[in-house]
Amino acid sequence: MVKLFNELRERLLRVGVAPRYVRRYLGELRDHLADLMAEEERAGRSRADAESAALARLGTTDDLARALIEQRHFQSWCVRAPWAVFALAPLSLLAGAYFVACFILWSGWKIFLPGAETPFVPVDGLAIFYFGAGRLLYFCAPVLIGLGMGFVAARQRLNASWLVAGLAPIAFVGATAQVHASHPAVSGGAGKVTMDLAFGPSLQASSAGLIHALVIFALAVLPYLIWRLQRSLTHSA
Repeated sequence: MVKLFNELRERLLRVGVAPRYVRRYLGELRDHLADLMAEEERAGRSRADAESAALARLGTTDDLARALIEQRHFQSWCVRAPWAVFALAPLSLLAGAYFVACFILWSGWKIFLPGAETPFVPVDGLAIFYFGAGRLLYFCAPVLIGLGMGFVAARQRLNASWLVAGLAPIAFVGATAQVHASHPAVSGGAGKVTMDLAFGPSLQASSAGLIHALVIFALAVLPYLIWRLQRSLTHSA
């Protein structure tokens, strides 16, 4: 019985059925199977015979899987629009995270350093934590978003193609995003915080940017690769 449901779960996930529908469907099948077993036991069968008869009445893995596979609205967005899940959505999330990080820097500049020409100066007290939150978001956002992409790919049993394609621009943006702060044009005015994407002007700086991108990519994809390796070892055992 456990083997049937495990095989059914893997098959449904591999063909693109959304995990929430898979969980709901398996729950309904377990309840239905329990009812069938109760009927067989009331008919005088032993526990083992009742289970065998109930499984036969429930149907084969192919029959049970076909009920969801043939209905397209049960498919996850990873299958319907992988470009949106692994490209558009992660880049949008990263842009939002960087906006928040820049806002923290700009607002902290106004609150804690109103007379300074730049927010990139030593700070103390509460300002350390305030600016630190922005720095943490700036540096960690690409990796966290990449980890989320890997989790989605693993949860849906996808191969690495779309994950790699989506992680590449995330790693590039994470490695090349640079924050700039310009002092107020007039005394007492508000400074401006901007961000752009650029490799360094020298070969050494470009190499550092490339290494940074590879580090982001490796940190984000490593859990997914470990999961794939564990699954391979489990299936080969």
